[in-house]
Amino acid sequence: MSSRRSRSRQSGSSRITDDQITDLVSKLQQLVPELRSRNSDMVSAAKVLQETCNYIRSLHREVDDLSERLSELLATTDATSAQAAIIRSLLMQ
Repeated sequence: MSSRRSRSRQSGSSRITDDQITDLVSKLQQLVPELRSRNSDMVSAAKVLQETCNYIRSLHREVDDLSERLSELLATTDATSAQAAIIRSLLMQ
């Protein structure tokens, strides 16, 4: 166990435990498609964190791409059309 973790454990009971970290890493593994099918015993916490970061980056790129596509669609759509009204209603949800 690292000296930082040992010191933090002594400084108060509000600190996170090793069991809690293990549980959180396991939950992250279930959320990341790249890791979901792997045996949890075979994947290190570092790998789970690395893949989680990669997945979040890919989601950000996807959101940016979809936002750009939506902006292009709105720019080419008549603001008073039924299609524009549908898009606006979807954005308000």
